[in-house]
Amino acid sequence: MPDLTIREDDLTGPAVTALLEQHLIELSSHSPAESMHAMDVQRLSGDDVTFWTVWSDDGRLAGCGALRQLSPQHVEIKSMRTADGFRGCGVGETVLLHLVEEARARGCARMSLETGSNEPFAAARRLYGRHGFTECEPFADYVLDPWSVFMTLELR
Repeated sequence: MPDLTIREDDLTGPAVTALLEQHLIELSSHSPAESMHAMDVQRLSGDDVTFWTVWSDDGRLAGCGALRQLSPQHVEIKSMRTADGFRGCGVGETVLLHLVEEARARGCARMSLETGSNEPFAAARRLYGRHGFTECEPFADYVLDPWSVFMTLELR
C-alpha cells in the first residue's frame, strides 16, 4: 500500500473536481436518476459537509470521502471514492477509518450511509460490513428504494 496523507479539502483543485465528476458519471451509469443520491461539488461545499481527500506520497489524488452532519449526534458518509489506479490498495478502508474516527471525535453516536443495491456496489457494501455497518431502514430524507441499501454504525 502506498503512503497516504488525508487532508480536509476545499474542493477547488482540478484533480478533485475531475474525480468527483467521474464519480457522478459512473454512479449515473449504475442507477436510475431518481435513485442517485450523490452530491455534486457545489453541494459537497455546503456548511453541513466536511470533505477530505487522500493523496499518495508522489502527489497523486488517491481518493476522497465526506461527512454530512445530519444532527449533532448523526453523520452520513458521502462521496467515498477511490481513484482509478488505487483500487485494491486500501484507499477506501483508509478513508472509511478516517471518517469513523472523525465522527467519534465530533461526539456522534451514529454514522449512516446509502449505497447501491446492485453488483457494482458490492465491494463497497462488503467494506462497510467488515467495519461493523449493518443494514437499516432509510434515514434522514431517504425513502425505501430497490436501488438503495441503507447501512448504519452505532459509535457508542
